[in-house]
Amino acid sequence: MEFAKYLSVLVASMVKFIGGPVTGVAMGLNWLETWAFTVVGMMASVVLVTYAGAILRNLMNRFRRPAPRRFSSRTRLAVRVWKRSGMAGIAFLTPLLLTPIGGTILAVSFKVSRSMIFSYMLMSALFWGIVFTLGVYQLPELFGRFTGTGAGK
Repeated sequence: MEFAKYLSVLVASMVKFIGGPVTGVAMGLNWLETWAFTVVGMMASVVLVTYAGAILRNLMNRFRRPAPRRFSSRTRLAVRVWKRSGMAGIAFLTPLLLTPIGGTILAVSFKVSRSMIFSYMLMSALFWGIVFTLGVYQLPELFGRFTGTGAGK
């Protein structure tokens, strides 16, 4: 049964980073277990997308005709982040604004080396994992203080 709980946190954080801590609380795991499996989930997603992304990019380049580039507001924002802060900026923003999948696709599209993607995303996952996990675990107590009910009273 514990395996299923860990797997739930892992899968949730592979798709959306905040999903890991929320799922950990819902499953009754302690904060350290939740944090660890949230980090593992994000990194599993990063590894899968990094290798799959390179393969897909090579296949697409082989069969695709060059099309005129169109820049949307999201594309412009991605380029601006890349020019200002590089891989560090992408990794920092991945858990906040992007998903682990989206941030990794962005890094792969800028042709960042795998080792750099893995190291920056790991640092980001470790940092934001602690912040989000402790935040989610402390939320009921903080909410109780503001409403005058619950554990914070």
